[in-house]
Amino acid sequence: MGLKGKKRLCAALAAVWTAFCCAGCSAAPKQRYQVTYMELFDTVTAITGYAESEEEFNREAGRIHDELEAYDHLYDIYQEYPETVNLCTVNRSAGETLTVDQRIIDLLLMAKEIDGMTGHRVDAMYGAVLRIWHEAREEGILHPESAKVPERAELEAAAAHTGFGLIEIDPEKRTVRLTDPEASLDVGALAKGYATQKVAETLPEGYLLSVGGNVSATGPKPDGKPWVVGIQNPDAGEQAYLERVEISRGAVVTSGDYQRYYVADGVKYHHIIDPETMYPGEKWRAVTVITEDSGTADALSTALFLMDREEGQALLDRIGGEALWIAPDGAIVQSPGLGDWLRK
Repeated sequence: MGLKGKKRLCAALAAVWTAFCCAGCSAAPKQRYQVTYMELFDTVTAITGYAESEEEFNREAGRIHDELEAYDHLYDIYQEYPETVNLCTVNRSAGETLTVDQRIIDLLLMAKEIDGMTGHRVDAMYGAVLRIWHEAREEGILHPESAKVPERAELEAAAAHTGFGLIEIDPEKRTVRLTDPEASLDVGALAKGYATQKVAETLPEGYLLSVGGNVSATGPKPDGKPWVVGIQNPDAGEQAYLERVEISRGAVVTSGDYQRYYVADGVKYHHIIDPETMYPGEKWRAVTVITEDSGTADALSTALFLMDREEGQALLDRIGGEALWIAPDGAIVQSPGLGDWLRK
């Protein structure tokens, strides 16, 4: 064999050896892992993702947990935490100017925008009224035999201490002040979705984060397939779904009357209070919203729950997204483009 032939043979053998080594050293396919936490935002949080090892996933899940916990503590209106100025501190210090974390400023600025956008249906400064309902619900759950409905006069008196005109927010100084000692913040319609979105923005591609009905996807699964998110049947338990949404990136959020409620005199009173009536909304059983941003979807699902179909669709068109409404009689109403998201 001549010199040129030997060179060609060596080159061919080298190519085969390189291909063999590359095939043998290729990364193992990522495995699916999931972890569930029960203490964050007083609800169930599930983190699902793909990683090369359980150790790698657990590190990422631990980071996600810690970030969500930080948001949970900052946005808690019922409990204070050591060395933390949170929304509970703001409420208890009405009249004082407090320096707060930037994450509180960001949430409140978004809440103020949402308040105007929804015609005050989603009002983070409606805490004076919502506190009365919260106390009635807690008492009704603990002592159902003596459950009571708040008196209208009490609600009307509290409503006089609501609205964004009663809060001063200074983004540059990072300060907040409630100007009315009877006013209080309640971010229940916003906080979980907002925190979910902010944390989701820090996640690797292809994770699914669910925080109490606020679901955010950061990309498709490694095989390119979308995630499947069920829309629950309000009357049939958590494992019964009316529809299934396929989503690779974005958020799916549901607001409904079937989880946080109590019964008084045989009537169910849920937690979504309509500022126009000061009583639980009666137009829908549940509303599911699909949009790019979990914080927006959280606010929209509450707003649409309190609006009629036409007004809700107009708001949806203005902000962007799709929705599914479930009426009190069980009828299902869909926005025009929702079918593109439903699993066939």
